[in-house]
Amino acid sequence: MKSVSRRKCAACKIVVHTPCIEQLEKINFRCKPSFRESGSRNVREPTFVRHHWVHRRRQDGKCRHCGKGFQQKFTFHSKEIVAISCSWCKQAYHSKVSCFMLQQIEEPCSLGVHAAVVIPPTWILRARRPQNTLKASKKKKRASFKRKSSKKGPEEGRWRPFIIRPTPSPLMKPLLVFVNPKSGGNQGAKIIQSFLWYLNPRQVFDLSQGGPKEALEMYRKVHNLRILACGGDGTVGWILSTLDQLRLKPPPPVAILPLGTGNDLARTLNWGGGYTDEPVSKILSHVEEGNVVKLDRWDLQAEPNPEAGPEERDEGATDRLPLDVFNNYFSLGFDAHVTLEFHESREANPEKFNSRFRNKMFYAGTAFSDFLTGSSKDLAKHIRVVCDGTDLTPKIQELKPQCIVFLNIPRYCAGTMPWGHPGEHHDFEPQRHDDGYLEVIGFTMTSLAALQVGGHGERLTQCREVVLTTFKAIPVQVDGEPCKLAASRIRITLRNQATMVQKAKRRSTAPLHSDQQPVPEQLRIQVSRVSMHDYEALHYDKEQLKEASVPLGTVVVPGDSDLELCRAHIERLQQEPDSAGARSPTCQKLSPKWCFLDATTASRFYRIDRAQEHLNYVTEIAQDEIYILDPELLGASARPDLPTPTSPLPTSPCSPTPRLLQGDATPPKGEELIEAAKRNDFCKLQELHRAGGDLTHRDERSRTLLHHAVSTGSKEVVRYLLDHAPTEILDAVEENGETCLHQAAALGQRTICHYIVEAGASLMKTDQQGDTPRQRAEKAQDTELAAYLENRQHYQMIQREDQETAV
Repeated sequence: MKSVSRRKCAACKIVVHTPCIEQLEKINFRCKPSFRESGSRNVREPTFVRHHWVHRRRQDGKCRHCGKGFQQKFTFHSKEIVAISCSWCKQAYHSKVSCFMLQQIEEPCSLGVHAAVVIPPTWILRARRPQNTLKASKKKKRASFKRKSSKKGPEEGRWRPFIIRPTPSPLMKPLLVFVNPKSGGNQGAKIIQSFLWYLNPRQVFDLSQGGPKEALEMYRKVHNLRILACGGDGTVGWILSTLDQLRLKPPPPVAILPLGTGNDLARTLNWGGGYTDEPVSKILSHVEEGNVVKLDRWDLQAEPNPEAGPEERDEGATDRLPLDVFNNYFSLGFDAHVTLEFHESREANPEKFNSRFRNKMFYAGTAFSDFLTGSSKDLAKHIRVVCDGTDLTPKIQELKPQCIVFLNIPRYCAGTMPWGHPGEHHDFEPQRHDDGYLEVIGFTMTSLAALQVGGHGERLTQCREVVLTTFKAIPVQVDGEPCKLAASRIRITLRNQATMVQKAKRRSTAPLHSDQQPVPEQLRIQVSRVSMHDYEALHYDKEQLKEASVPLGTVVVPGDSDLELCRAHIERLQQEPDSAGARSPTCQKLSPKWCFLDATTASRFYRIDRAQEHLNYVTEIAQDEIYILDPELLGASARPDLPTPTSPLPTSPCSPTPRLLQGDATPPKGEELIEAAKRNDFCKLQELHRAGGDLTHRDERSRTLLHHAVSTGSKEVVRYLLDHAPTEILDAVEENGETCLHQAAALGQRTICHYIVEAGASLMKTDQQGDTPRQRAEKAQDTELAAYLENRQHYQMIQREDQETAV
């Protein structure tokens, strides 16, 4: 049966061969119940939920009765049942009489650690479809003479397959999860499976199957309801607009799991800039513990401008905005033009925009080309801005901005803060998302570039009402939805305030030491770093990943430090090598992209978004040792089995051999260098190079040392060759016309590709089959790598055209 297709249930995680599904009914196996039947025979049905016990051949964790681990069996070799676990509360027992008792079968289930957000199946009743019998029709006619007005609208009066009858409790915060499977490179399609496992499948909804309206109508009477929007800022706006239409009282607060590209609203509410690999169980805890806050929402009313002449009309322009309300910002000019080009390209070729990395690279390329053309340099000549009755047009014409933003939240353009932090000597107040004011900001190309390094735009005003008049067709965007708007008169006013969930700063309730001291005065913590290769291979096994980590040094921080403060101490480790306890065992410095790993509060390691470091205390993710992930940590230097250098040179962890110290002038043979590269022996290769070895040597197939280093996947050897070998080695080809970049792309080695491209390798070279490195990555089905190479190829073409123009 190995070749037969299999099906996996997301709710109870059983795997069955497709032809064997019918046998489940014969053995009376039922999936995890998500509702109960309605009818007279179920009136006395108990209101509690029973365990849903499932036999498992593989089980993680430990037995709840004896505390011992489960002996894992190979599923394809053994049919032995090793555990019995509940699909609701996740309790697991050994499949033995001594651990699992028969009376546990009928015991009520607690629904596990997330019982407060799980909607019990006893709340959901499946309704019977009404039958058009003769008796029913007579009753209907008789009732029609009473002329009682129905309070139900057309939407409420239609038949629905399920009815919600909640049992309110002040401790419960029932959760509805809406997932947009297309957001952020289709991440939603993967994460929805995890929510189906932790929650009731009837409370998890795919937004591509009809939107959120029907689900919100069905659950509108549930007390303390909360909503989790899994998607980008556009997904959140869609749900908030639906809540406005339904007029729920009180409106349920909305939390965010950021899956989009920019995620500015998610950053504002402390949910981070994007989902990486945080366990779904942790996300549910954050939603349950989050603080309820308010968010201003603004109306947009656009009408054609009668003052504009017919010569200013554009055939491609529209008279209507894509949205009539915004939560984040409304802007016009340069940024809207870039977003419009991205939107049109994605509509034309959706298959090319299936990852967050590719989307961001396209934004960068489009912005660069738009900067060269200067399409928005005359923006100030074609607009008039009046804020709270004050005409700002003269000030705008003096500034000559290429972009104007009406901002509601502090974040903009994937995490930047364009309003900045005005001090007491300024005429402006700090920005808030619930104060009823809009911030009006102008950007020149200089201030737009400074945003990425902590700068801010030109603060124009803070106001409650805006009247914007345009005299020609100008690109605009509303919360990331762009269009080219014809000459119009736009009025911006406050619409209402939405209720949101803000991620709270957490404090671990468990004491750090056995002396019951909740917050020690100082913490002395060992810092160890992990390479990306080890993290991807071992992050599900905490013990092995700890063994694979490399000690970096020791930091001393206050006991109540958050991770932002701890980051500053860690970055000083290698800046002060002579201080006590700060000497790093490896000479490789930390890369700017390192991040913290949570090693204590989940069953596995997971990354902490840098935008959320101020929300986490050091004591929450570490006890005596803290772990960080360095994506550029070289694998060879990170191996703990390498010999420790006794007298390291300043630029290498390898010590010179006695032969070199005695001044042996015999240059090594090229075959020795090739063999060292094949064996991934970095120290030997460095020794041979210092003894006079030629790094441009080739073997009988014309393969260079760089070709061999790429084949073995040695990042350290590749970096050494790129730093010390002549540049012609980058585009050297072997017999079949492949460069080292062709090989790295075909093998899916993203980091090595990045090293080679940044060193200056050509992306336009083709092999004997006519493929470029990007095409080799596409054949290997690595879409993110192909997107990266495509954008870099685009930049190389622009640079080449600029050079030819200059000549």
